[in-house]
Amino acid sequence: MFNKAILIGRLTADPELKTIPSGASVCTFRIACDRRFAGRDGERKADFITIVAWRQTAEFVSKFFTKGKLIGIEGSIQTRDYTDKDGNKRTAFEVVADNCFFVGSKNESGGSSFAAPSDSFSTAPVAYSSGSAGDFEEVEADSDLPF
Repeated sequence: MFNKAILIGRLTADPELKTIPSGASVCTFRIACDRRFAGRDGERKADFITIVAWRQTAEFVSKFFTKGKLIGIEGSIQTRDYTDKDGNKRTAFEVVADNCFFVGSKNESGGSSFAAPSDSFSTAPVAYSSGSAGDFEEVEADSDLPF
């Protein structure tokens, strides 16, 4: 079985960071994701999706993202049942974020383009050295290319 969600959208409000009694950080926010096609009226609709991020990912989101910012989410869809204040049974659908990342230009996202490490693994950012022209060789135009 496979449960993977990859979303890009804009935050509808500032993210809310809370700490639960065990000391873990949790951040809940909603994003608006445009649908691919316009409706009959010519307007594109949007879906509003609730996202839940935990621990370092939660802290990353609350520190670097605010209302209106474009964000990328990688995670899984989760459901939970609850009873509302009127006693009706409800089901909530939300995406639990494994990874959140900047999308768009540096000016638009308000920071550098790196992703917060997920709770399951940590990846070190790739370091690129500044190359020189001597690192490259000229390809002759007469040679057979494989494409």
